[in-house]
Amino acid sequence: MTVKDAVKESLVGSSTDQSQPSSQAKTNFLRHARKDEGTGDLYMTEDDFINAIAPKHEDYHKIKREHYGILFKVADRKQTGKLSLSDWATFENLLSKPDAEYEIAFRLFDTDGTGAVKWETFKNLYNVNKDKDSIPFDWNSDWASLYTGRTKSRHDMTYPQFAQMLRGLQGERIRQAFHIFDKDGDGYIEPEDFQRIILETSKHKLSDYVLEHLPSLCNISTGTKISYATVRAFQNIMREMDMIDVIVREATQKSDDGKITRADFLNEAARITRFSLFTPMEADILFHFAGLDAPSGRLAQKDFAKVIDASWRMPLAIAGQAAAATAHKAADKTKSVLYNVLESVHHFALGSLAGAFGAFMVYPIDLVKTRMQNQRSTRVGERLYNNSLDCARKVIRNEGFTGLYSGVVPQLIGVAPEKAIKLTVNDLVRGHFTNKENGKIWYPYEILAGGTAGGCQVIFTNPLEIVKIRLQVQGEIAKNVEGAPRRSALWIVKNLGLVGLYKGASACLLRDVPFSAIYFPTYAHLKSDFFGESPTHKLGVVQLLTAGAIAGMPAAYLTTPCDVIKTRLQVEARKGEVGYTGLRHCARTILKEEGFKAFFKGGPARIIRSSPQFGFTLASYELLQKWLPMPGHEEVTPSGQIEPGVGLQGAKAPLPYLRSRNALKLILDLDENIGRIKIPQADKWPKFMQTPSTN
Repeated sequence: MTVKDAVKESLVGSSTDQSQPSSQAKTNFLRHARKDEGTGDLYMTEDDFINAIAPKHEDYHKIKREHYGILFKVADRKQTGKLSLSDWATFENLLSKPDAEYEIAFRLFDTDGTGAVKWETFKNLYNVNKDKDSIPFDWNSDWASLYTGRTKSRHDMTYPQFAQMLRGLQGERIRQAFHIFDKDGDGYIEPEDFQRIILETSKHKLSDYVLEHLPSLCNISTGTKISYATVRAFQNIMREMDMIDVIVREATQKSDDGKITRADFLNEAARITRFSLFTPMEADILFHFAGLDAPSGRLAQKDFAKVIDASWRMPLAIAGQAAAATAHKAADKTKSVLYNVLESVHHFALGSLAGAFGAFMVYPIDLVKTRMQNQRSTRVGERLYNNSLDCARKVIRNEGFTGLYSGVVPQLIGVAPEKAIKLTVNDLVRGHFTNKENGKIWYPYEILAGGTAGGCQVIFTNPLEIVKIRLQVQGEIAKNVEGAPRRSALWIVKNLGLVGLYKGASACLLRDVPFSAIYFPTYAHLKSDFFGESPTHKLGVVQLLTAGAIAGMPAAYLTTPCDVIKTRLQVEARKGEVGYTGLRHCARTILKEEGFKAFFKGGPARIIRSSPQFGFTLASYELLQKWLPMPGHEEVTPSGQIEPGVGLQGAKAPLPYLRSRNALKLILDLDENIGRIKIPQADKWPKFMQTPSTN
């Protein structure tokens, strides 16, 4: 890909010809493929495929990594045991479909590619994977016959029929298992039998915490056994985990202490849902499991996470996993302390370059803004500029195009530390005042965090500001004062001295504190309230850019009076002009001599400068990451977690790989042993499951 193509793809996206493998598919394939020594062709084995689709260091305690080999049977269309680039690209394209989970499961059983699953093929594959000691399932039952026909009139299942059958299969397995253990037919089973049913049918969808405490379900009633009604209610809870997640988050966010009762849950469910109302028994079951460690009846999100989040681990298991991860990192030389430090420096350097590029691109607007703000309507002689456009034209005519970049060097030097200080302080203060239970922060604390960030940056940026401004206006001084020398940034620093570099610092504080106090809370609320950002919904670059640009508009314009005062204080007074002695004197003089409108000189330019600067900075940062990767850094695909993180959060891995995981969940609804076929029984597999002989 040429630089031109890379820039185009980064800025406007790309359209992929579906008949050819995409560049991303090729990259993923080449990263994991191996070379056939005889033919020179590249291919993937099953192990290579698993490495490509299931990174080794993810958490696979729910769906085992070996299970991803099932998907190899789907990707290996010709059943050769080797995947070509075309096979891999086709599989990746399949993952991009909105119903990929069901279609993957369907293709596993549609062995001849006719678009229908044959009954005999389906039954044979099911029997091969079925463990002899597992709870039996009657495929001749009335329920199964509705999808496959009765014994003497079996028919193939189309894709929609097969998908719908899978949708209800788990419930039917639980129903049949209940009848097997309900030997006396009274509608009750023992808690241990209930636990076995759930372990065999649903353990890949439930957290370890719930699985361990399954027998305690009998305690929600007065008896010691579990009724079928209770089992059905439990099954409904399993099916509605996503909806429960939404209801819990909404209800806890409305609660002052981040905790809710059973009544709060049911009330919020009534507000959010139309028809999927939860029964009293279902609510009892949910609060029973979530409240085992909190018998008060008021539960927080972390309590529900143990029930809702299938990846939730026992503290001991988490500690063990963390210890293993620590040991792995200690043994990994490429992730040494030195490497991590260099990696941080690399990211900071790219961010600095991107920030400098963004500042450079909008610098002419900043210069025009400064010239307009420094212009006094009652000075000796005529006004230099009528408006911002007139100012830009005269700067180019009198000083050349480079005049628009007078004083740009100090600005570029100050970009990196300014952004780093501002963002870091804001995050630290917000984190300190944020409620750890519900993630909320009181609005005055948001303002305090932003204001503190703006105040801290002044310590570093005021010297750079005064040097930049004096360089920006010396061009017009040279035009009006014959023989006026042009000074360098170094000369200005030496001439001002340490104290002089902080001239106008009070005005700088007066500008930057309210700017950040307005900007950061506005930006945060635009993301959460307008664009809907949440732990399960991450915003895209366009949404973040839009939020940042909109937040910058009121912050920039409303603080323009402070910026005007700061500019006047930091620019040397010319002959015939009044020298300002301080903030109050400057403000009174401007109001008296130029009127209230003078406080908003350069306001539009400040707004126009803010929005594109975000765009240039982020776009250049993305390109720099692509063109200047960290040496020795190997990108991992997919990135993030295959399973959702602990708590009520979404998975971080790309959507196609999440669909692979979800497809396995559907397939494992058939039987937990699918994908664990024993080698000694390989000669009994159906032909389509056997690896062809190489002879």
